Amino acid sequence: MDAHLTVVDHPLIKHKLTLMRRSTASTQKFRSLLREVAHLLTYEITRDLELTTEEIETPLETMDAPVLAGKKLCFVSILRAGNGLLEGMIQLMPSARVGHIGMYRDPDTLEAVEYYCKMPDDLGGRLVIVVDPMLATGNSAIASIEHLKKIGATNIRFLCLLASPEGVAAMKQAHPDVPVWTAALDERLDDHGYIRPGLGDAGDRMYGTK
Repeated sequence: MDAHLTVVDHPLIKHKLTLMRRSTASTQKFRSLLREVAHLLTYEITRDLELTTEEIETPLETMDAPVLAGKKLCFVSILRAGNGLLEGMIQLMPSARVGHIGMYRDPDTLEAVEYYCKMPDDLGGRLVIVVDPMLATGNSAIASIEHLKKIGATNIRFLCLLASPEGVAAMKQAHPDVPVWTAALDERLDDHGYIRPGLGDAGDRMYGTK
């Protein structure tokens, strides 16, 4: 497998993703499933976090127990759809710092346009996980990561629900130092920049908009 790309090949993720892909899934069901899949993906992308130990008292005795080492990591949501994954990730790691970056895709050029950015301090000392449900053309993710690097982030990972081969290739070319985790690598992009077979527009399905 390409070291730049990790497809999280877990039966629970595959099953829940199929439920999300169904056009009949309600907004409520889609949101709930997205949070659940976010939990499972977060387990995988944080599997190698560094640990240290501290002395604690159990009800029976003293022991040296493992705890996370270093500064709190930072989740960065690419608005607006990234917030769906973000909610599930924060439930799993409630002490994580959170940043938001607003991007929209120009319908004519498909290029990403930034309109908002708010980040925690000292990104250079933190693992930064950028989240967006869809890695389609890759333009929004590439532009967001470029901005994060400019303001000091040095240890960045990207997490998405679905990826296209085109988006993965574009990310690898633009940011070969940023590994990608995804629940599925789909077949292709269509002429409108949508992932096929995909699941439609994640933001619209999450928020009930069109």
